[in-house]
Amino acid sequence: MLQANESAASVVTEFFIVGFPGLQPKHYSLIGALLFIIYIAVISGNSLVVVLFVIERSLHKPMYIIILCLSLSDIGFCTVALPKVISRYWFNDGYIGFYVCLFQRQLIHYFGTLNSLIMMIMALDRYLAICYPLRYPVLMTNRTMRLLIGFSWVTAMIAPTISLMQTVKLPFCGPNMILNCFCDSLSINQLACADATLTNLNAYALAMFVLLVPFTFILFSYLSILVSVLRLANAQGRIKGFSTCATQLTIITIYYVPRFVVLTSSNLPNSQMDSSQRIGLVMFYSLLPPIVNPFIYCIRIKEIRQFFIKWCVHKNKTTILKQKLTIPK
Repeated sequence: MLQANESAASVVTEFFIVGFPGLQPKHYSLIGALLFIIYIAVISGNSLVVVLFVIERSLHKPMYIIILCLSLSDIGFCTVALPKVISRYWFNDGYIGFYVCLFQRQLIHYFGTLNSLIMMIMALDRYLAICYPLRYPVLMTNRTMRLLIGFSWVTAMIAPTISLMQTVKLPFCGPNMILNCFCDSLSINQLACADATLTNLNAYALAMFVLLVPFTFILFSYLSILVSVLRLANAQGRIKGFSTCATQLTIITIYYVPRFVVLTSSNLPNSQMDSSQRIGLVMFYSLLPPIVNPFIYCIRIKEIRQFFIKWCVHKNKTTILKQKLTIPK
């Protein structure tokens, strides 16, 4: 049996992104167009959040710093993940260099880890704001939030790097078909010529740690918020508290639950989930949150709504003034 230290035996120089197995060629253009529209929607929506934060100083608050970083992370993830699979369906160009694939894999897992940490910080922010409203301005300052976010951007690289160091030790000497829409740890490890069981188990353990620790903290935070909201005597205050958390809990559920299902089923010996189902679920939880995040936050957050209203009113007044100035006397 080939050993893990025989990485020099690797002869694979490139991989091929299969995408959705079983998809008929006649549907390639349609799927490519759909993925392209999703990519444009993600970039446009999240870029709007970034621009709003830059030009509107009233949004320079801890909660909006979180949303800004979530938007930047979503832009980064989709920019890394989608162009190659779009090229695969539009131009039948699914080939990706060996080390480029490893680099894509690293960034895919990096942004996934980063999003998990950002949502944990978001839960912490909401916990302090609702459970300790009087102390919140002191406990959660812009400087504190920047430190937490900076810590997340740095530490999010640790787990993917540890997993990558184990993957590069594996020899790849034959199969090169990536059964996914992008390079990820599981898809690459399955192509190794050696027994990758231990590598997969280590990657699974790291992934579960990255997901379970933030998820446990998030559950604790929102349960505490729920208790605090139920204690409010004011019915309007309870409704506002539930409304504040409901949207974030929905996104968190979409983000975490399918990931647990995919990770666990992929490491069970008698899993009933085939590759098409797994890829479909991966694309669902990977792309839905980046699409809906900016629109949900722009619609539900009061300050952002007020900015849009103020901008629209100002633009309308400017248009009317220009029309008046152009009317001949």
